[in-house]
Amino acid sequence: MRLYKILFFLNLFLSGQLLFAQKNPIVRDIYTADPSGHVWADGRLYVYPSHDIDPPRGCDLMDKYHVYSTTDMVNWTDHGQIVEASDVPWAQPLDDNGKFMWAPDCAYHNGKYYFYFPHPNKSPWNSNWKIGIAVSDKPASGFRVIDTTLVGLPDSGEIDPCIFTDDDGQAYFYYGGGGHCYGAKLKENMIELDGALKSMTGLSDFHEGTWVFKRNGIYYLTYADNNAGGNQLRYAMSSNPLGPWSYKGVYLSPTTSDTSHGSVVEYNGQWWAFYHTADLSGTGLLRCICVDSLFFNLDGTIKMVKQTKDQGFPYNNIMPMIPGTIEAENYNQGGQGIAYWDNTNGNGPNEYRRSEDVDIARYRPANMYYVTDMSLGEYINYTFEVLNDDVYTINFVIGTPQSGQTQKFYLEFDNAKTSNPKRYDVSYTTLTSLGTVTVPNIKLNKGIHTMRFMPQGNMNFDKFTFTGTTSAVENVKISSTLVSPNPARDGIFSVKNIQINALATVSDVSGKIILKKALNQQDNTLDLSRYARGIYFLKLQTNEIIYETKLINK
Repeated sequence: MRLYKILFFLNLFLSGQLLFAQKNPIVRDIYTADPSGHVWADGRLYVYPSHDIDPPRGCDLMDKYHVYSTTDMVNWTDHGQIVEASDVPWAQPLDDNGKFMWAPDCAYHNGKYYFYFPHPNKSPWNSNWKIGIAVSDKPASGFRVIDTTLVGLPDSGEIDPCIFTDDDGQAYFYYGGGGHCYGAKLKENMIELDGALKSMTGLSDFHEGTWVFKRNGIYYLTYADNNAGGNQLRYAMSSNPLGPWSYKGVYLSPTTSDTSHGSVVEYNGQWWAFYHTADLSGTGLLRCICVDSLFFNLDGTIKMVKQTKDQGFPYNNIMPMIPGTIEAENYNQGGQGIAYWDNTNGNGPNEYRRSEDVDIARYRPANMYYVTDMSLGEYINYTFEVLNDDVYTINFVIGTPQSGQTQKFYLEFDNAKTSNPKRYDVSYTTLTSLGTVTVPNIKLNKGIHTMRFMPQGNMNFDKFTFTGTTSAVENVKISSTLVSPNPARDGIFSVKNIQINALATVSDVSGKIILKKALNQQDNTLDLSRYARGIYFLKLQTNEIIYETKLINK
């Protein structure tokens, strides 16, 4: 098993709390989709997704199911592969060697775990679906595919099995596709229908991805619709697990994937909505599973789920503060699909952050790094702390590299376009005289924000500066007695009386920054022991005030 962190924990910063990246996607080492979430008796939440094979070929190349579990919705354990197409004894080889291990589900009954999955048993695949079953004594290993498919199903080509077990222990089977959704009771053996399938009536624009759960005595059926801009997740409610159903609306908007498939589960007193996106790959053929909190109205209807996304974390774990300047090459850490998207995949020059894909070059005469070779569809994220509620102006030092060329960019803040999502013109300039593009009237509240820079074409990007309409940050000279010892013979300085987090910046006499560090009550030391003896300058920035003083390193 491999245990990996889904959230990136950072040091304490100026916000006075532990800053961490958002959790989505929750699996990043392989591509997963169609998550089915369950809580079993061991107290863990388990997710059973499908698996998109990379490099992609299409929906006919999905195989090798994995299982993931958590106890805190933060750390996820990959329990490894449990079933693959070659394990299925009744699935004859298809004409094109396709593998169609699509959306699965799992159920528990009488000490056994039953894993249900769709797969064709002959060509043509789209009209010969069967529902296979694998059985185990454990929730995440030891599964063996039985010789028979689910007994009692007609050859009607439906997919996406879902198993719901009611409070009395009665299990129900659901599946659907092509605008049709069906349900039926399961017999005690969990491999045979108990009666004929029943059409689930009352649904609106059903496509696929049935999921059923129960809350406060009410049954809910969720599913993906046929929305042309990407599937939405809809739901209906009923007083009976087999309907009739009363359609209620959409609870999850389209994601970055053209398909959508979700599940809903309660864990540790909170309801959660699982779904998938294409955030990591940019293509709906390679998807990634996500989860967000789900809430209900007083009448039991579901509130719209707010989709969250990890946008990376500040470069070198140093939180920039606004008002101030951020160098373009100091974009967030987190990698492709999280902190940035770069279409060239590292093929361009990169002399600053060599292990990453964003194209960074160095202009040696000016001793500057800059982001270059941008193209339509790319983005770069920057996370920073805003010190005061204000309306800000942003000045971008930027230019296009070719004479006569004009490109554009636009911005998003905290996953939302600005109130005036204007595309700003970038004109040709040389590297020695990059132009300034001014973006006015950006209203930001005090706190941590993430800006997404979205170029619409090739440009060279050096830095950007936020200035506010008020002078809320005050510069105050402080007595060196707040730093001790000062002078320091061993080069170790302690900053006293830090009541909140503060960012310390130490410069030499030439103005070159030699050290940046976030300080707090637990860690308030500055180590200059490896630097030459002499005078240095400390700038200590809190939420409201910048303190400055000399440091004497003896």
